Amino acid sequence: MRMRSIAVRLSSLVMMAGIVMAGIMGFGPTFSVLSSGPDSPAFLFTVAMRYEPLAWERGADRFSSGANIFLQDANGRRALLPRFAASADPTVSFDGKSVLFAGKQKAEDHWQIWEVALDVTTPGAVPRRVTKCADDCVRPFYLPEDRVVYARKSAGRCVIEAADRASGKTLQLTYGPGNFLPTDVLRDGRILFEATHPLGTHGAPELYTVYSDGSGVESYRCDHGPARYSGKQTTSGDIVFASSHGLARFTSARAEEVRIAAPAGEYAGDIAETPSGDWLLAWRDGKTPFQLMWWRPGAGALRSAAAGSDLNSNSDVIQPTLVVTRTVPKRHPSGLHDWTYANLLCLNAYTSKYKFAAGSLHSVRLYARDSAGTAKLLGTAPVERDGSFFLQVPADQPLQIELLDASGKSLKRQTGWFWMRRGEQRACVGCHAGPETAPENAVPMILLKSTTPADMTGTSTHVSSGGH
Repeated sequence: MRMRSIAVRLSSLVMMAGIVMAGIMGFGPTFSVLSSGPDSPAFLFTVAMRYEPLAWERGADRFSSGANIFLQDANGRRALLPRFAASADPTVSFDGKSVLFAGKQKAEDHWQIWEVALDVTTPGAVPRRVTKCADDCVRPFYLPEDRVVYARKSAGRCVIEAADRASGKTLQLTYGPGNFLPTDVLRDGRILFEATHPLGTHGAPELYTVYSDGSGVESYRCDHGPARYSGKQTTSGDIVFASSHGLARFTSARAEEVRIAAPAGEYAGDIAETPSGDWLLAWRDGKTPFQLMWWRPGAGALRSAAAGSDLNSNSDVIQPTLVVTRTVPKRHPSGLHDWTYANLLCLNAYTSKYKFAAGSLHSVRLYARDSAGTAKLLGTAPVERDGSFFLQVPADQPLQIELLDASGKSLKRQTGWFWMRRGEQRACVGCHAGPETAPENAVPMILLKSTTPADMTGTSTHVSSGGH
């Protein structure tokens, strides 16, 4: 027993010596001894001199002071990309053999998306560049069918883009004002992303979903309130995220968020869940740096996993990512058409979190944004007695809806913006009804009256008016 304990201590000293040398040679900071969970697989994590989890809201760099990805496995801990000036945002492929990441080969480079083989038996694999962005590209995730999704900085703001790796063809997925950052790819094929609420404004961070062709954008839940960001889907299907009050989750049984009774402190989100149900997460108390902690949901205490520190300053240890195989998300076959417009059918605008008196809705206005970002009126169309309306709208640009009464008085106008993709045909249950609301089993009156939508694209001189 004594010989075994001495061997363990020597192994730990050798491991720590390697980490110190990595820090001295510029491969990254040093940090305290890592403790494993009860069934911990190999995992990746990011060590940053300073991490600002919400810097994306203003289009800024979350790792402005630099960052490096580390790998912890049965062979110990090492910098994954020692020849890169910076690396962050690791995500593991579905077969567990490769990792996508954002990286800079030189300090003056823009962030680009790279991929490297994750074969622990042959360390030192050469990374392959995936993107050729004119500005920063960050926060990558794998999609089915050899596609990837990431955030690309364009004109000073972050948009979400998908790319086919075989052809190199890219597709922009977000078209509203503001900044957008993906946080996960859900098992049903949708992309979970964060943006401010109301969408495209300067409000609090919120979680949304969009399909991999950019269609069907919606908020994940409509109980908007405190900040919600860095969401991840767990094996239960719940979405666990960081908020202004700690950790919370979305579960299919509830239309509102459920707070998680976790120990007090600030959480960075991006939790990693082991097969036995333990969570590896980034946490800090007050103004101390983020450190990785083990936690079993329902337990009363966190257990230390890794904390960053060197001789001069402390570092944030964040973004834990397990090196495990995962179920490939469902493929999303796009139903878009090669049109310059989209069709929007509202089944019943009275179905809403807002209260409208029966018979009060008379017409709907549609707005877009001009080159200066100012709202411009596209047209007005009728709302039928059952609250239904049918619009043809311009595609791939910010849109906003306003509901009016018979005198032309505004009853409710969106404070944020949405968009519809080219050739998208979308039916909404109501106006801000919530994604959990099911439609009434009835044919909307607007379709009984006409199956031709009111043209709001600006290509027609005729503008519908009136109503019921």
